[in-house]
Amino acid sequence: MGFLLFNDFLTIHEFSGYGFFQASLAKLNDTCLPELESKVSKYGSHLLQFPSRLVQFTSGSHQPFLKNVYHGKGSRPFKALEGVNNVDSKVLSGNYDSYVIGGEDEVGGMSKSGDSVTKILIPGLPDESNGECGAQISSCFWEWKPKFNVHYEKSGSENLNSPPVLFLPGFGVGSFHYENQLKDLGRDYRVWAIDFLGQGMSLPSEDPTSSSKEQGVTEGKDSLWGFGDKTEPWATGLVYSIDLWQDQVRHFVEEVIGEPVYIVGNSLGGFVALYFAACNPQLVKGVTLLNATPFWGFSPNPIRSPRLARIFSWSGTFPLPENVRKLTEFVWQKISDPESIADVLRQVYADHSINVDKVFSRILETTQHPAAAASFASIMLAPQGEMSFREALSRCHMNNVPICLVYGKEDPWVKPIWGLQVKKQVPEAPYYQISPAGHCPHDEVPEVVNYLLRGWIKNLESKGAVALPLLDDLEMESTQSSISKDLEFVREGSKKSVMVRFLGSKFSLWNLITSYFKSRSGKLETKSP
Repeated sequence: MGFLLFNDFLTIHEFSGYGFFQASLAKLNDTCLPELESKVSKYGSHLLQFPSRLVQFTSGSHQPFLKNVYHGKGSRPFKALEGVNNVDSKVLSGNYDSYVIGGEDEVGGMSKSGDSVTKILIPGLPDESNGECGAQISSCFWEWKPKFNVHYEKSGSENLNSPPVLFLPGFGVGSFHYENQLKDLGRDYRVWAIDFLGQGMSLPSEDPTSSSKEQGVTEGKDSLWGFGDKTEPWATGLVYSIDLWQDQVRHFVEEVIGEPVYIVGNSLGGFVALYFAACNPQLVKGVTLLNATPFWGFSPNPIRSPRLARIFSWSGTFPLPENVRKLTEFVWQKISDPESIADVLRQVYADHSINVDKVFSRILETTQHPAAAASFASIMLAPQGEMSFREALSRCHMNNVPICLVYGKEDPWVKPIWGLQVKKQVPEAPYYQISPAGHCPHDEVPEVVNYLLRGWIKNLESKGAVALPLLDDLEMESTQSSISKDLEFVREGSKKSVMVRFLGSKFSLWNLITSYFKSRSGKLETKSP
């Protein structure tokens, strides 16, 4: 298998079993370039495994040359601008609560692809040490069905006239992963974050199985739920699958929120968000995908592939078969080890200076639940959804469901090529690539993700009267297919900066490739005597 990864990820990967061959761009010739776009399309629907690459990032503390500062309407003051003299200010078109920093840096700054780079100072998170309060978060439980208690968190309930926003977590985490969104966005919107059944705090409160008196059970197995020999009535047919989660989200929106929502999903949550929107377009105002996984489930779906599904003797129901129990115990012992959890976090977070202690402790806490091991096995061997990611995207496109794409560039698992594949299928969807950021941009750079979400929602709520994030009216009308901007924000008294690249409706993969070679050619000419 092979496909294209652009810029730092512009590499041809060839996979055979668990091995891979990596060929550099220097070896690309005129014959293979026209085939690249077709290769991406050909393999875009398959999940590939990528070698992990740890990215170490240390934020610089460079001070930009300030000439003009455009102060967005309704913005809050920033410590970073204190002491700046002779500053001209005016309202930035689009009202994004941000400052655009212009001047010589703006003219001279160039991204790796040759784009002009503008610096924008955006709001930070609520600074409680400075007396700025974030929205209060409430932890709640909702009984969907008997014994099916769903945990969720909410904020901003007092914002009665604001749009509702629902966040869906990735695999292995829960609503706690969106604390920065609940505290910050909850000041403007009504915000919810939900734990999928079988994960987080939505694990069952009772064993879904029971054991007969005749069966001898060791003390070790007795502590693990789901390892009995009989299914409890309430757990009959229970499988922790993408179809179950889609159904869970639908009922949650209908019964708890009570109106159409903006839905945001990271990784697995992105797939579920898209799947939910495809099945229930009337309940969705827009979908934002944060490094959404393009594939979920390893067993064939019995409705899509009934013959193939018959080959699999078990597809995630309870109780676990004997052979699956032994494998589960072995695998679970490995992956629930604290060092294994820490290693995964080191992989998916590009910025290793971020404190992930809280995320680590919450994940570790979940692994201690007696139902966690069997739930993990059910999730891993559950059948695929009735719709693939690509099919769900097509249905959303057909039903005019607005989609926004936000991807961390340094993600070692869901490489940016997957986001570009979505962009290719839905060209009108705004695409924002953040660097440095890994698999969980909402937790690594919440300031940036929150800024983009606010701007995108304002754009939709105003029916286009407010420009998309990072764009002003001139850029909206421009034929530019790509622009890059440095977003700066203050965190814990220090200034941090990330680059965000926007791809517009005129974007094409071929243009992306040619712009790369043009920038490379320009650099070579500059170096030559």
